[in-house]
Amino acid sequence: MAEVEETTREFPPVEPPDQTPVERRRGGLRVLAFTGVVFAVLIGLCFGMRALNVLPGFDNPFDDQETDRSQPVLLQSMRDLSRYVAADGTFQVIVDLQQNKENIPDFLINQRTLFVGSGTVEAYVDFGTLADGALVVDEKYKSVRITLPPPQLSQAALDMERSYVVAEERGLLNRIGDAFKADPNKQQRVYQEAQKRITEAARGSELDERARENTQKMLESLLTRLGYTSVTVTFGSP
Repeated sequence: MAEVEETTREFPPVEPPDQTPVERRRGGLRVLAFTGVVFAVLIGLCFGMRALNVLPGFDNPFDDQETDRSQPVLLQSMRDLSRYVAADGTFQVIVDLQQNKENIPDFLINQRTLFVGSGTVEAYVDFGTLADGALVVDEKYKSVRITLPPPQLSQAALDMERSYVVAEERGLLNRIGDAFKADPNKQQRVYQEAQKRITEAARGSELDERARENTQKMLESLLTRLGYTSVTVTFGSP
């Protein structure tokens, strides 16, 4: 009998079919959804344990932080005052200060500040400057005669809570210059101008006359209570 020859054929391995784009997208969404659920559960556990005071408190790492490196307050001087502040006035001024160059357009060189300044001026009488013989007392007739110096006005004190910059304009070259060199006295010039104008306005008001009347009333009331029946108050010339 003839022998039958056996032959063996090897076939290549069968690879699974590639996933379609839709299947890959669904798989990625399932992974993201699972990750999101795990993250939400962890966050919920952290806040729950924080509410039960199991975990220590923690701050927002992105919160604004303020560092105070100020030095201690230094006392520079002390003085005794003999002023009687009889009246004060509150004034408001609008300062429109502009600095530019002639024959140069404002969009190149221009520094304009619109500032609203609010300040107070005091009217006072300085009893420390009374001259000799300014006080004449007659115990027999219970009369007093006082000659006082004229009222004076203090320099305006700006109220920074009520003073503010409304608008500020700068030319192109001013902006470039400010980027390389800061001018700390820029705002100071506006403050000084507002202070100057308020002080001048107080001098043209009736503040000094109000101080005369209030000082006279104060002295008459005080000396009358001390038993004097005639009180005369006069003021010297400015």
